[in-house]
Amino acid sequence: MPNTFQLSAAADSPNFNKGSIFFVGTATIILRYAGFTILTDPNFLHAGDHVHLGYGLTSERLTNPAINIEDLPPIDLCVLSHYHGDHFDQIVEEKLDKNLPIVTTTQAVGELEAKNFRGGIGLDTWETTEFTKGAARLRITSMPGQHGPGIVDFALPNVMGSILDFETETGTRTLRLYISGDTLVIDELKEIPQNSPKLTSA
Repeated sequence: MPNTFQLSAAADSPNFNKGSIFFVGTATIILRYAGFTILTDPNFLHAGDHVHLGYGLTSERLTNPAINIEDLPPIDLCVLSHYHGDHFDQIVEEKLDKNLPIVTTTQAVGELEAKNFRGGIGLDTWETTEFTKGAARLRITSMPGQHGPGIVDFALPNVMGSILDFETETGTRTLRLYISGDTLVIDELKEIPQNSPKLTSA
């Protein structure tokens, strides 16, 4: 059985009929649906800023984010494909809520803890965690991913994709989303549609 986390909910019932996706930039979006507000791979650097990727490598951001981190709405949780500076940058390390639940790889949880983030939830491939908020349930399942080609991948952080299943409190799925994460096209991705019918409530 997956771990289940309870989030505080407003008095009104969740809306399963509509939602929104706000594109912040790069791999960062704000997803709102069924009462949940979810942040993915937070990157709030500005054009010209650099991040360190390890082994002396840096990456320059070429565009500005649509909003600054200070302008974020209240966030329920974050889905982080992997711990790398262009997906979880130095601004985020400084300003994001250190208690925010962050669903990510088991490797990334250790990196987050070293930065005093206390809400890391590590998943191995095909593992699931659940969040409930009022009469809505969100199930997040880790999907296969590979960060780099061949031997290069061993020098890069582990990466995961995610399937997000939104359900009513009786277990009826109302929406399923797949987030690929920062992955190459690999044979293991073919397992996703094969295994997806099994990703249902117990």
